[in-house]
Amino acid sequence: MYDFAERLKEAGLKATIQRIFILEVIESYGHATIEEIYEETIKKHPSLSLATVYKNILLMVEKGVLNEVPVTGKKTKYELSKEDHIHLICTSCGKVEDRPYLEDAQQLFSSLSRSEHFALRQQLINLYGLCHACQSA
Repeated sequence: MYDFAERLKEAGLKATIQRIFILEVIESYGHATIEEIYEETIKKHPSLSLATVYKNILLMVEKGVLNEVPVTGKKTKYELSKEDHIHLICTSCGKVEDRPYLEDAQQLFSSLSRSEHFALRQQLINLYGLCHACQSA
């Protein structure tokens, strides 16, 4: 469980009730679209507009609190920023699953970073294909 108020403050953002609730919604979903976040948010904060939710999400992405997860042919999803990992993204149903980096991938990225004199700060790897359920359908 994250301390959302502390995480927002570390990012230089005010820890408003609305922002904390948006983060709680995203945490419960794992990966959520703005529309999903908005639908959950207005249940508790009915006066909050879609534009305000959208603006806060984009600000939290800019400040590194959230990550964007592009889903081909579907709406972008958002997740809490966490340790580097790989996304398995289904191009049919839009499901996003997190997987840890394998040691071999980590070594490849480190080697490439050194050889290119590139200061790697974050790794967001998205792999697109069909999930098991969509393959079976």
